[in-house]
Amino acid sequence: MLPLSLLNTAKGHPVLVELKTGVTYNGHLHSCDNFMNLNLHEVICTAADGEKFWRLPEVYIRGATIKYLRLPDEIIDLVREDREYRERREAASGNGRGGFRGGRGGGGGGQRGGRGGGRGGRGGFSKQQ
Repeated sequence: MLPLSLLNTAKGHPVLVELKTGVTYNGHLHSCDNFMNLNLHEVICTAADGEKFWRLPEVYIRGATIKYLRLPDEIIDLVREDREYRERREAASGNGRGGFRGGRGGGGGGQRGGRGGGRGGRGGFSKQQ
C-alpha cells in the first residue's frame, strides 16, 4: 500500500499532522501532491508545548516538514476495497498490464533494416538497392 494512495483516498477525511518542530495540525485533508504537500481545511493548530491553540480556515503544509500523519482506520479499508475492485475489473476486461499492443516497435527486418535505416541522417552512406 503506497502512502500517496492512502492520502488520495483520505481526501475529505479528518487527519492529524505532526511536524518535525512538534506543532500539530488537525483538519480535513483537501488535497495532496506527489511531494506529500498537503492542504487542510477547518484546522486546529496546536503549539509544540501544547499550551496554545489556533483555529484556521485552511493551511498549506510542506511535505518535507512532516514527521507523521494519523489517518482514520476506515481509510485503510477503503484503499483495500478500491485496489480489489480495480484488480477484479482488470481481470474481467483482460486488459491488465502488458497487453498485446505497444512495446518497442516491429520486427526491424525488411529491405532497409530496422530502427530508421535508409532515412539519411548523420554521416556514412546508404546503399540503395
